[in-house]
Amino acid sequence: MRPVKPRDAASLVLVRQAAAGPEVLLGRRAGKHRFLPNVYAFPGGRVDLSDKTETPLKPLNFNGKDNFEPLAIAAVRETWEETGILLGAVENGQLRPDLSGLRYLCRAITPSESPIRFHARFFLQDVSGLPLTLGGSGELLDLAFLPVEAALRLPLADITEFVLRLVGQLGPDLTPQQAAFWRYRRGKPMIRWHNP
Repeated sequence: MRPVKPRDAASLVLVRQAAAGPEVLLGRRAGKHRFLPNVYAFPGGRVDLSDKTETPLKPLNFNGKDNFEPLAIAAVRETWEETGILLGAVENGQLRPDLSGLRYLCRAITPSESPIRFHARFFLQDVSGLPLTLGGSGELLDLAFLPVEAALRLPLADITEFVLRLVGQLGPDLTPQQAAFWRYRRGKPMIRWHNP
């Protein structure tokens, strides 16, 4: 049987600085989800058609060989829907995302044997000092900012654990020096590093 083609997706890792170190926003995926039920995850989801035509309020501050803008828009949109945190503005009922604070962290592709596959890009946004009220659609439950070490004790997918460890190793400015490409070969994760 041929592997399922991965769908483009994006996640947003919201980080705030605390006295004991960085805290990261996670929520628990509901048990009814077909993909990774009952595990903790960053807000995110697949790229919609509208993400490819949306005009951001402020563009990304970096470029790459990939067209990151629709992915970044998807990450901000999904974060707003799932957590109630709006990075940008809503004008005439349309989301105008502010992408200027996003940093590219890594990408990952679900194993080829999985019946549901994603080619996910992970972006990071420092939200230290911003007034944040958590709400959202209920797709992510138990939303909370948690210290990285506490988050690592939760039920997690392996890529989420990897991303949390990346965040824990960042300096105070939360700027990644390299980006990671996480994929699987024969069921085992492989990591390649490159310039973001």
